[in-house]
Amino acid sequence: MVIILLFAMALIAVILWEGNYILGKYHVETVYVDGNLHYTDDEIKEMIMGGILGDNSLYLTRKYKNWEAKDIPFIDAITVETLAPDTIKITVYEKALAGYIKFLDAFMYFDKDGYLIENSSVRTAGIPQITGLSFSYAVLGQPLPVEDERVFSDILTVTKLLKKYELSADKIQFDGDNVILHFKDVKIALGNERSKLENKIMILPEIFKTLTGRKGTFHMESYDETHGNYVFKTEE
Repeated sequence: MVIILLFAMALIAVILWEGNYILGKYHVETVYVDGNLHYTDDEIKEMIMGGILGDNSLYLTRKYKNWEAKDIPFIDAITVETLAPDTIKITVYEKALAGYIKFLDAFMYFDKDGYLIENSSVRTAGIPQITGLSFSYAVLGQPLPVEDERVFSDILTVTKLLKKYELSADKIQFDGDNVILHFKDVKIALGNERSKLENKIMILPEIFKTLTGRKGTFHMESYDETHGNYVFKTEE
């Protein structure tokens, strides 16, 4: 009986030692966060590292191996990678947002198919506002009821081209047959010829170099790459 008791005590001591060793060795000291636009690094850390063992890299890596975000707005999934026993990298996979509309004093974000996926009081940097769309109501989880659903394809085309050429528009405006990009004090009127959109957008980085400090509209509706037909109209 005494031998069994001593054995049990020794086993408990070993388990406690190993537990303390694991807790100490894998205690998180450094955290890198990547992929987050809507949430700050601190907000992501608070979401992921709260609760028991929230500061243990071994536990976090296993917990978030195939984890999907079901109740966190703007986020599809999050993974945690152990770079060192005391260092982790949190990678955030946000929902693919095509743009947002302002409706009833709120920012309503929609995906590439026009489905409204989030209603927020916070504007996410890097996601353009879309204006000029005609609709009378907006319901989360449903497509935005516009007159012509082809506009979502146009929005996706423009946003992909902006990303491709490392441009970030504040607003994409649909004004009749004209697509107008807003960049702070400069507006770019592109027209509506889909086949020429990329040729126009690809030269914008060079054009912006000549517009520093200026305010107005750069008209490219009739632009073609051969003649470079465009004009800048200054605004006060």
